[in-house]
Amino acid sequence: MMPILETRALDKRFGGLHVTADVNLALEAGEIHCLIGPNGAGKSTLFRLILGEHSPSAGRILFTGEDITALKPYARIRRGMSVKFQVPGIFKALSVRQNLEIAMQHAYPAAALDGEIDGLLEFLMLTKEARQLAGNLSHGQKQWLEIGMAISLKPRLLLLDEPTAGMSPEETHATGEMVKSLNAGGMTILAVEHDMTFVRQVAQRVTVLHLGRVFAQGTIDQIVADERIAAIYLGQAHA
Repeated sequence: MMPILETRALDKRFGGLHVTADVNLALEAGEIHCLIGPNGAGKSTLFRLILGEHSPSAGRILFTGEDITALKPYARIRRGMSVKFQVPGIFKALSVRQNLEIAMQHAYPAAALDGEIDGLLEFLMLTKEARQLAGNLSHGQKQWLEIGMAISLKPRLLLLDEPTAGMSPEETHATGEMVKSLNAGGMTILAVEHDMTFVRQVAQRVTVLHLGRVFAQGTIDQIVADERIAAIYLGQAHA
């Protein structure tokens, strides 16, 4: 079956710095795939290449079999990608409900909009906070609100950049359950994440980046059992 997302020999140089080197990644439709690696491994750069925020120095990016290497970010979103960045990009001076209205207003007829928002608020566990200013939410709730804005258009591929950063263990677990529920509904998910508890909870496959290159790929059990990976990454995570 054709991968929903594929990078082929993807390279990115910033001047003399080779940040992403010959990255070949194939994401199967309907999977949760986590991208891990130590700081400086090239994870964020790869994410921004996939989104179109950076142009590759070499290589190609395919989405549902179509070459999107030259497409602008908005064109990729129109084709069914969505993203939640590490730092929540919410409208803090507006209510939680108004944030979702802005994200969803052009995607649904007016008669259906309120019901769609109500359902999303319940999924995000933010029904009671609907009228609160988004800026007054806890850190974890802000992360959930931005996840809600990212999934409001029901993308085929959801990109998550460290979705549990700064969360408590309880919030992290709840976020993992959200991600698994979205996946059960048919959404493909690629997540950059440092929290190995979260990765164990959700990942069906894992790719390890090291020094800008794909170092290993496999199930979470295969990755954890690889002593080479423990030496460069997992050891410090368990320290």
